[in-house]
Amino acid sequence: MRHVIEQAATWQRSGTRFAMATVVRTWGSAPHEPGASMLVAEDGRVVGSVSGGCVEAAACAVAEEVLAGAAPTVERWGVGDEDAFAVGLTCGGTIEVLIREVGPEVPLSRLAADLAAGVPAALVTRVDSGDALAVGGGAVTGSLGDPGTDRAAALAAEGMLGRAMSGLVTCGNDGSAEVACGPGRRLLVQSFAPRPLLLVFGAAEFARPLAAIGATLGHRVTVCDARPAFAAAERFPGADEVVTDRPDRWFRTHEERVDAATAVCVLTHDNRFDVPVLGLALRSRAGYVGAMGSRRTHEDRLARLRAAGATEAELARLRSPVGLDLGGRGPEETAVSIMAEIIAVRRGGSGLPLTLRSGPVHVM
Repeated sequence: MRHVIEQAATWQRSGTRFAMATVVRTWGSAPHEPGASMLVAEDGRVVGSVSGGCVEAAACAVAEEVLAGAAPTVERWGVGDEDAFAVGLTCGGTIEVLIREVGPEVPLSRLAADLAAGVPAALVTRVDSGDALAVGGGAVTGSLGDPGTDRAAALAAEGMLGRAMSGLVTCGNDGSAEVACGPGRRLLVQSFAPRPLLLVFGAAEFARPLAAIGATLGHRVTVCDARPAFAAAERFPGADEVVTDRPDRWFRTHEERVDAATAVCVLTHDNRFDVPVLGLALRSRAGYVGAMGSRRTHEDRLARLRAAGATEAELARLRSPVGLDLGGRGPEETAVSIMAEIIAVRRGGSGLPLTLRSGPVHVM
């Protein structure tokens, strides 16, 4: 969603009129979660998506009506509707989409600046009017029309940012909010947490496509290697930083940046570097820790980690050999298998073919 907000801020600064369509609620096998947005400019340009292609044409038609003067509206599309096949939503889900014009008073530039600086931020929109405010870095910019609603919106946004969640909040769900905000008023909160970290230790050839794919999937990528000849920035154009340092020393210095969304991939294939940084990573808050190597290398690495003091619980966190079994070969296909495993671990996926599963494709 970051690229959508950045584009919206650019259009707003240039004076381009546009509408924003945003998913507010979903049921069943909906392709996108609440908060997913699509922009429709007055000149016909479209950026983003609300349904992976299913109902974009219908959403664009409503956006054009809004730009022609119609009021903000919440539209619902689902496979059970009579016109489901007409709009293309045949995947079995149902979505509600808020469509409103975004005027110059919406603080998109402030939101984009917070996101660029890595500050967690949220955009809160009144569903009935399209008014919006931004919350980030302890500051509130913009207004939803009255101080009570602004206060309720800021509290709701801070709570949802802490859980990295987006969706609808209805004022009046508790006694204090009902007085301040007005019972039944619906607010859409779009949360933007910092990009998850992908830490790649070992600037070998396999690290090049891994850094590129990780960046494409929205990660902040750091590549670290103690060997200057390998840690060359020009080899990793997708990485946010390429550093020459011992992996364990770099990790100790920057461990405060590591959280449950962080993925650590150790690719050096050299125990002098791999074992020390793996010991640190397995004791850290990192949600994913993987290491490259054969099964024989893995068994030797486990023995070395035990000798270095790693517990069995820590060793159970290690994903090694790293990646899902895709049958791939070479750096690029290996990078795909590693990123696939990172996504599966983060999202709770099984890694199995969808044809072997029953039930909804997208489990909400």
